[in-house]
Amino acid sequence: MTQPIDLTALPRDFTWGVATSAYQIEGAVAEDGRSPSIWDTFCRIPGKIDNGDTGDVACDHYRRWPEDIALMRELGVGSYRFSVAWPRVVPGGDGAVNRRGLDFYSRLVDALLEAGITPNVTLYHWDLPQNLQERGGWPARETAERFAAYAAIVAGALGDRVRQWATLNEPLCSAWIGHLEGTMAPGLTDVTAAVRASYHLLLGHGLAVQAVRAAAPGARIGIVNNLSTVEPASGSDADAAAARRMDGHTNRWWLDPVHGRGFPADMREVYGVDLPERPGDLAAIAEPLDWLGLNYYFPALIADDPGGPPPFARQIRRPGAPRTGMDWEVDPGGLETLLMRLTDEYGARRIYVTENGSAYPDTVASDGTVHDPERTRYLEEHLSACARAARRGAPLAGYYAWSLLDNFEWAYGYDKRFGLVHVDYATQRRTIKTSGRRYAAIIRDHRLHARATPAPPAERLGAL
Repeated sequence: MTQPIDLTALPRDFTWGVATSAYQIEGAVAEDGRSPSIWDTFCRIPGKIDNGDTGDVACDHYRRWPEDIALMRELGVGSYRFSVAWPRVVPGGDGAVNRRGLDFYSRLVDALLEAGITPNVTLYHWDLPQNLQERGGWPARETAERFAAYAAIVAGALGDRVRQWATLNEPLCSAWIGHLEGTMAPGLTDVTAAVRASYHLLLGHGLAVQAVRAAAPGARIGIVNNLSTVEPASGSDADAAAARRMDGHTNRWWLDPVHGRGFPADMREVYGVDLPERPGDLAAIAEPLDWLGLNYYFPALIADDPGGPPPFARQIRRPGAPRTGMDWEVDPGGLETLLMRLTDEYGARRIYVTENGSAYPDTVASDGTVHDPERTRYLEEHLSACARAARRGAPLAGYYAWSLLDNFEWAYGYDKRFGLVHVDYATQRRTIKTSGRRYAAIIRDHRLHARATPAPPAERLGAL
């Protein structure tokens, strides 16, 4: 049974989209000049990926993209957020451009526009060229500089048709999970490397903002962070301090620098690692943005963990809370809280929910349908949270469901399914799930409401 959603607070021109990333769906990892990425390498390390899965084939989107655009049209989405694979476009990490790889994205953009779907391009979704990793990876300053050069190439090729750009997707995962926890590529457990990677990721972001604007005048550019609400597990002073550290680790370390506040002093002390700062870096990192991207999945309930790695805090389970197939707590209110925090604390002028979704074990019925009531309910509840935040004044401009397709879910391989569209990996057959049909109905309802509602005077004058 569907839940009613009051969409009247959302803007008339609200963007309804879906999101994916290159390594998770494209496949064709060794075709048309693409070089290995750190994820191709990581997937070959025994025990790192569930079931020994890889992204070699994934959803075969590199060949089947016309079919996937047709699915987007059937869902009625107005925008598609996808990432460009750096090793497909600049296989060496720097230097020669692979024209065949760049042409793939050019064809994709043209077809999206022909279908009436606005492309939203993310320049980096974790697939660093392996040869740059071998030259130091993100802990090295050179990688930030090479990223800006790559950004200029992509923006120069696509910027005449693409207006919406993101530099990085979830740099927290690249730095902390990839270099501190070691469960994502490149699989390091080194706090010094992690902190230096975090610094150069944000420096690369700032340099890429400059590069995209120079190559594509009129570009609207932002950064995408995965954020969580954070609260202490008890009323103890130790848990309260741990929650503050986790908030710094998860949220403030990534938000403060891009808003001109520098890196949080308390977290510098927690990490105990000198930042590789040079004059002008903080100004570059704080290049003004046109929008902020928020990826939201779960809240964090935090207890003190003095014997653990930085930030010396651990997440614990909230008794009785609903959880997804990823064992993540479901808390739609956290999305509303974060949208208001970005609005009130950071003064955001334009926000997109760039990812939000849930994994549950799906079953294909005998008639070929996929009924997923838990994912449908998750979608409805989180869209209701978006509408509440908009009513409270959050400048929310759009929502991108994660994900269009079931796909390669990083260290979890293919067992975890987030898609609005089911993928049979043996046959690559796509089937729109009940949640996808519900999303399409929500989009239709909002558009009908927008057409039936007179535009505000300023909008009729073209001021918006």
